[in-house]
Amino acid sequence: MYGIDFNKLRFLVCDDNAHMRRILRTLLHSFGAREVYEAEDGATALEMYTHYVPDIVITDWAMPIFDGIELAQMIRQPDSKGNPFAPIIMLTGHSEKRRVTVARDAGVTEFLAKPISAKGLYQRILNVVVSPRPFIKTKNYFGPDRRRNTSTAYVGPERRGGKEPDVIPQPSLLDKARAPG
Repeated sequence: MYGIDFNKLRFLVCDDNAHMRRILRTLLHSFGAREVYEAEDGATALEMYTHYVPDIVITDWAMPIFDGIELAQMIRQPDSKGNPFAPIIMLTGHSEKRRVTVARDAGVTEFLAKPISAKGLYQRILNVVVSPRPFIKTKNYFGPDRRRNTSTAYVGPERRGGKEPDVIPQPSLLDKARAPG
Protein backbone atom coordinates (compact mmCIF):
# COMPACT_ATOMS: atom_id res chain seq x y z
CA MET A 1 0.00 0.00 0.00
CA TYR A 2 1.28 3.42 -0.90
CA GLY A 3 1.03 6.44 1.31
CA ILE A 4 0.28 9.64 -0.56
CA ASP A 5 1.21 13.04 0.80
CA PHE A 6 -1.67 15.12 -0.56
CA ASN A 7 0.09 18.26 0.67
CA LYS A 8 2.51 17.89 -2.24
CA LEU A 9 -0.24 17.88 -4.91
CA ARG A 10 -2.08 20.81 -6.52
CA PHE A 11 -5.75 20.33 -7.41
CA LEU A 12 -8.09 22.27 -9.67
CA VAL A 13 -11.78 21.77 -8.89
CA CYS A 14 -14.22 22.95 -11.54
CA ASP A 15 -17.97 22.84 -10.88
CA ASP A 16 -20.65 25.45 -11.43
CA ASN A 17 -22.30 24.45 -8.14
CA ALA A 18 -20.65 26.29 -5.22
CA HIS A 19 -21.91 23.67 -2.76
CA MET A 20 -20.22 20.84 -4.71
CA ARG A 21 -16.97 22.84 -4.91
CA ARG A 22 -17.10 23.29 -1.13
CA ILE A 23 -17.68 19.54 -0.61
CA LEU A 24 -14.75 18.66 -2.87
CA ARG A 25 -12.48 21.24 -1.24
CA THR A 26 -13.41 19.93 2.22
CA LEU A 27 -12.73 16.32 1.19
CA LEU A 28 -9.40 17.22 -0.43
CA HIS A 29 -8.37 19.17 2.67
CA SER A 30 -9.37 16.20 4.86
CA PHE A 31 -7.03 14.03 2.74
CA GLY A 32 -4.22 16.54 3.44
CA ALA A 33 -4.30 18.71 0.30
CA ARG A 34 -3.50 22.38 0.79
CA GLU A 35 -3.43 23.75 -2.76
CA VAL A 36 -6.98 23.51 -4.06
CA TYR A 37 -7.98 26.01 -6.74
CA GLU A 38 -11.63 26.45 -7.72
CA ALA A 39 -13.40 27.52 -10.90
CA GLU A 40 -17.11 27.88 -11.59
CA ASP A 41 -16.98 27.33 -15.35
CA GLY A 42 -14.82 25.75 -18.02
CA ALA A 43 -13.33 29.02 -19.28
CA THR A 44 -12.16 30.09 -15.82
CA ALA A 45 -10.86 26.55 -15.20
CA LEU A 46 -8.76 26.67 -18.38
CA GLU A 47 -7.23 30.01 -17.34
CA MET A 48 -6.48 28.66 -13.88
CA TYR A 49 -5.11 25.46 -15.39
CA THR A 50 -2.54 27.33 -17.47
CA HIS A 51 -1.65 29.66 -14.57
CA TYR A 52 -1.42 27.21 -11.63
CA VAL A 53 -0.53 24.01 -13.57
CA PRO A 54 -2.39 21.66 -11.21
CA ASP A 55 -1.33 18.05 -10.79
CA ILE A 56 -4.93 16.76 -10.87
CA VAL A 57 -8.10 18.28 -12.38
CA ILE A 58 -11.52 17.39 -10.95
CA THR A 59 -14.29 18.71 -13.17
CA ASP A 60 -18.04 18.48 -13.49
CA TRP A 61 -19.47 17.51 -16.86
CA ALA A 62 -22.25 20.12 -17.19
CA MET A 63 -21.08 23.72 -16.80
CA PRO A 64 -21.60 27.08 -18.47
CA ILE A 65 -19.37 28.62 -21.18
CA PHE A 66 -17.89 25.23 -21.99
CA ASP A 67 -18.43 21.92 -20.24
CA GLY A 68 -16.08 19.39 -18.68
CA ILE A 69 -15.72 17.44 -21.92
CA GLU A 70 -14.61 20.55 -23.80
CA LEU A 71 -12.25 21.41 -20.92
CA ALA A 72 -10.71 17.91 -21.08
CA GLN A 73 -10.27 18.20 -24.86
CA MET A 74 -8.50 21.57 -24.47
CA ILE A 75 -6.22 20.26 -21.72
CA ARG A 76 -5.34 17.22 -23.83
CA GLN A 77 -4.02 19.27 -26.75
CA PRO A 78 -0.34 18.22 -26.89
CA ASP A 79 0.72 21.78 -27.75
CA SER A 80 -1.46 23.46 -25.10
CA LYS A 81 -0.10 25.55 -22.27
CA GLY A 82 0.22 23.66 -19.03
CA ASN A 83 0.55 19.92 -18.60
CA PRO A 84 -1.48 17.88 -21.12
CA PHE A 85 -0.71 14.75 -19.04
CA ALA A 86 -2.54 15.98 -15.92
CA PRO A 87 -5.06 13.39 -14.72
CA ILE A 88 -8.67 14.50 -15.18
CA ILE A 89 -11.39 13.11 -12.93
CA MET A 90 -14.85 13.70 -14.40
CA LEU A 91 -17.85 14.14 -12.09
CA THR A 92 -21.41 13.78 -13.30
CA GLY A 93 -24.86 12.85 -12.13
CA HIS A 94 -25.32 10.86 -15.34
CA SER A 95 -23.28 7.68 -15.54
CA GLU A 96 -24.75 5.92 -18.55
CA LYS A 97 -22.26 3.87 -20.57
CA ARG A 98 -22.57 6.33 -23.48
CA ARG A 99 -21.42 9.20 -21.26
CA VAL A 100 -18.54 7.20 -19.82
CA THR A 101 -17.42 6.42 -23.38
CA VAL A 102 -17.64 10.08 -24.46
CA ALA A 103 -15.60 11.14 -21.41
CA ARG A 104 -13.02 8.41 -22.05
CA ASP A 105 -12.71 9.47 -25.69
CA ALA A 106 -12.19 13.11 -24.63
CA GLY A 107 -9.14 12.08 -22.59
CA VAL A 108 -10.70 11.84 -19.13
CA THR A 109 -8.63 9.65 -16.83
CA GLU A 110 -11.24 8.62 -14.24
CA PHE A 111 -15.02 8.91 -13.98
CA LEU A 112 -16.94 9.47 -10.73
CA ALA A 113 -20.74 9.48 -10.54
CA LYS A 114 -22.56 11.82 -8.19
CA PRO A 115 -23.42 11.69 -5.39
CA ILE A 116 -19.74 11.26 -4.62
CA SER A 117 -18.28 9.69 -1.51
CA ALA A 118 -14.98 10.37 0.23
CA LYS A 119 -13.96 6.77 -0.48
CA GLY A 120 -14.84 7.05 -4.18
CA LEU A 121 -12.91 10.31 -4.62
CA TYR A 122 -9.92 8.99 -2.68
CA GLN A 123 -9.86 5.81 -4.79
CA ARG A 124 -9.89 7.78 -8.07
CA ILE A 125 -7.04 9.99 -6.86
CA LEU A 126 -5.10 6.94 -5.68
CA ASN A 127 -5.63 5.34 -9.12
CA VAL A 128 -4.20 8.31 -11.02
CA VAL A 129 -1.24 8.75 -8.66
CA VAL A 130 -0.22 5.14 -8.02
CA SER A 131 -1.27 3.49 -11.31
CA PRO A 132 -1.02 6.05 -14.11
CA ARG A 133 -1.93 4.70 -17.51
CA PRO A 134 0.46 5.41 -20.38
CA PHE A 135 -0.63 8.06 -22.84
CA ILE A 136 -1.50 7.21 -26.41
CA LYS A 137 -0.99 9.50 -29.38
CA THR A 138 -2.78 8.65 -32.59
CA LYS A 139 -4.09 10.72 -35.47
CA ASN A 140 -7.38 11.41 -33.65
CA TYR A 141 -6.58 10.98 -29.96
CA PHE A 142 -4.13 12.09 -27.30
CA GLY A 143 -4.74 10.96 -23.75
CA PRO A 144 -4.56 8.08 -21.31
CA ASP A 145 -4.74 4.62 -22.81
CA ARG A 146 -8.47 3.94 -23.06
CA ARG A 147 -7.97 0.22 -22.54
CA ARG A 148 -8.14 -1.00 -18.97
CA ASN A 149 -7.77 -4.65 -19.99
CA THR A 150 -4.49 -5.23 -21.79
CA SER A 151 -5.21 -8.81 -22.82
CA THR A 152 -3.90 -9.63 -26.28
CA ALA A 153 -6.46 -12.43 -26.66
CA TYR A 154 -9.25 -10.06 -27.74
CA VAL A 155 -10.10 -10.49 -31.45
CA GLY A 156 -13.43 -8.61 -31.69
CA PRO A 157 -14.43 -5.83 -34.09
CA GLU A 158 -13.02 -3.07 -31.88
CA ARG A 159 -9.55 -4.59 -31.79
CA ARG A 160 -6.98 -1.90 -32.44
CA GLY A 161 -5.55 -2.62 -35.85
CA GLY A 162 -3.06 -1.20 -38.26
CA LYS A 163 -0.16 0.90 -37.13
CA GLU A 164 0.42 0.82 -33.40
CA PRO A 165 0.01 4.18 -31.68
CA ASP A 166 2.80 6.11 -30.04
CA VAL A 167 2.86 5.16 -26.35
CA ILE A 168 4.11 7.93 -24.08
CA PRO A 169 4.81 7.07 -20.44
CA GLN A 170 2.92 9.48 -18.22
CA PRO A 171 5.04 11.51 -15.79
CA SER A 172 4.57 9.89 -12.39
CA LEU A 173 2.83 11.78 -9.61
CA LEU A 174 3.84 9.04 -7.20
CA ASP A 175 7.42 10.33 -7.03
CA LYS A 176 6.10 13.77 -6.15
CA ALA A 177 3.39 12.62 -3.72
CA ARG A 178 5.00 9.63 -1.99
CA ALA A 179 4.67 9.99 1.75
CA PRO A 180 7.88 9.42 3.73
CA GLY A 181 8.23 6.04 5.40
